[in-house]
Amino acid sequence: MIGLNHYLILGSILFAISVVGIFLNRKNIIIILMAIELMLLAVNMNFIAFARYLDDINGQVFVFFILTVAAAESAIGLAILVVLFRNLRSINVDSLDRLKG
Repeated sequence: MIGLNHYLILGSILFAISVVGIFLNRKNIIIILMAIELMLLAVNMNFIAFARYLDDINGQVFVFFILTVAAAESAIGLAILVVLFRNLRSINVDSLDRLKG
C-alpha cells in the first residue's frame, strides 16, 4: 500500500530535480520555466498528500489556487519569451542585459 511517506519522498525528489535544473541550466529560459513548474507541482503533490492524510480539504483548495497562479505564470513567461526572441533572436538568459531601457 502506498502511504504518505511515498508521496513525500516522490515530492522531495521532484523538488530536488527542479532545483538542480534551475542551478545547472542558467542559459535557457524555457528549461528554467519548466523547472519552476516542476517545483510547483512537487509542492502541490505534497499538499494533496497531506490533505488526504489529514482528511482536510484545505490543502486541495490551496492546490487549486497554486495551479491558477502557475497557469498565469506560464502564459506571461511564454509571452515575455516570444517578445525576447523577436527582439534579440535568442532565448539565452545572458542576452537579457541588452534589454535595459
